[in-house]
Amino acid sequence: MLSSPQSNRMSTSSPRREWPGATLARVPYWVYGDEANYRAELRRIFEGPVWNYVALESDLARTGDFRTTFVGEMPVVVVRGETGEIHAFENRCAHRGALIALDDCGSTGKRFQCVYHAWSYDLRGALVGVAFEKGANGKGGMPESFCKADHGPRQLRTATIGGLVFASLSPAAPPIEEYLGEAVRTRLLRVLGRPVQVLGRFVQALPNNWKLYVENVKDTYHASLLHTFFSTFHITRLTQGGGVLVSPDGAHHASSTIDRGDDRSSTAYRDQGIRSESDRYRLTDPSLLDTVKEFGDDIQLQILTVFPNLVVQQVYNALAVRQVLPKGPGAMELHWTYLGFADDTAEMRRRRLRQANLVGPAGYVSMEDGCVGGFVQRGVAAAEDTLSVVNMGGEGAESQDTRATEAAVRGFWKAYRAYMGY
Repeated sequence: MLSSPQSNRMSTSSPRREWPGATLARVPYWVYGDEANYRAELRRIFEGPVWNYVALESDLARTGDFRTTFVGEMPVVVVRGETGEIHAFENRCAHRGALIALDDCGSTGKRFQCVYHAWSYDLRGALVGVAFEKGANGKGGMPESFCKADHGPRQLRTATIGGLVFASLSPAAPPIEEYLGEAVRTRLLRVLGRPVQVLGRFVQALPNNWKLYVENVKDTYHASLLHTFFSTFHITRLTQGGGVLVSPDGAHHASSTIDRGDDRSSTAYRDQGIRSESDRYRLTDPSLLDTVKEFGDDIQLQILTVFPNLVVQQVYNALAVRQVLPKGPGAMELHWTYLGFADDTAEMRRRRLRQANLVGPAGYVSMEDGCVGGFVQRGVAAAEDTLSVVNMGGEGAESQDTRATEAAVRGFWKAYRAYMGY
């Protein structure tokens, strides 16, 4: 009998593992499939002292506007409160555990009501109504000792920056600005510096551990080796200018490509016989790559990550945020939200929509990313005691002025090990 992707796991009951050595340049393959380790990640990382991206402020324009999402595997409601503040709480009725909010988004007025037994919650997530709390016809009801204030779903702290909403279960998470650090915060606000408008959304199911996708977006080494479109049309190549910014704790990063026209005659890819550069391909509609500089610099591509679950992309004029959601040791979901700015002209909106075809679940570029994580998940299934080699650009996790490096990947593992206690 053939096994499903979900059943193709390494170990489902292994004890806590030991990390093999102190170097950041070696990663054990068991980390992508071990069930016990995955469960520890949900507690120590996603429910730990981090800030999880959960929504856009623009999704919550009016009182009662909400979105449902996840922190790790915990369902969460994010909602605009009555005085304009944003609240987040566990999407779980305190009575019998049913979801409080069933829709992906909507507007609820001033209360949520559980469909199962009609218990009600205010916009802060506090239990405020119990159907027939005093019984019916003088019989039944809750005991006199029952106090609604003692019952309710878990509350999360919220923080906003650049129109993004983050949530944390931990009182130990520092202020969001401190969490990001000045350099990453500046790079984030470089792109998300004015009100946004949602252009579209997709949900992509991926057959791999969540960490493989996060590694992938931090991996500047692969971008022009895997993606033929990137290298052939000189969107990002290792021979172009740019580099990788890594936060001091390793958790966050921003990589960038600068096109000054000095790479057009380079034969470096052809000389090495790298398949991703091909002169067989032409664009029937070159307007796809018609771009304008809108951020006051020469950066034509920037990929930014915020640990543990956010990716912010700028590829030419195609903007998007991506939310990484774990769904077990061998599966995840990637939630794409394509963005423009509220003050975009009609021409700029058309440009963004055209260029959105570059990067997405079926994009000219990133459809390969949707496959390669599964290739790794399948490839390491029987290699849990083997180590990957993450040495490109050295062994440290410092920022570098090149993208021929895995410094940001090593930064991820630096932060990961700190949160996990390895």
